[in-house]
Amino acid sequence: MFSVTVRDHFMVAHSFRGEVFGPAQALHGATFTVDASFLRSELDADNVVVDIGLASQELGAVLGELNYRNLDDEPAFAGVNTTTEYLAKVVADRLGERVAGGRLGEGARGLERIAVTLHESHIAAASYERPL
Repeated sequence: MFSVTVRDHFMVAHSFRGEVFGPAQALHGATFTVDASFLRSELDADNVVVDIGLASQELGAVLGELNYRNLDDEPAFAGVNTTTEYLAKVVADRLGERVAGGRLGEGARGLERIAVTLHESHIAAASYERPL
């Protein structure tokens, strides 16, 4: 399996519901470093996985929809604990929509999977991988 990974970051504020979250039940900020990996079994006719420039651009656009937002105030996240794991899925799904819509170029139609990792810090991260 071949892969290309691009990286960006975003910052949010949010809070969690449930005793399991302890002090994170209070409103707090988070800065995530994001790695988005695009995977396929075979390279395209140009011997690439995906156009890195387009992948970077679209990851930036997806993260721009979340950046500097209080997720507690966003209707899309009403009643949801926006954990790192959950946000990794949100980013992967939104990137998947962009691949399907042709935003990463025609060559990207051969992609088979997307994996997104959100790094909370230098010691903790969560990932989500999905088929396309």
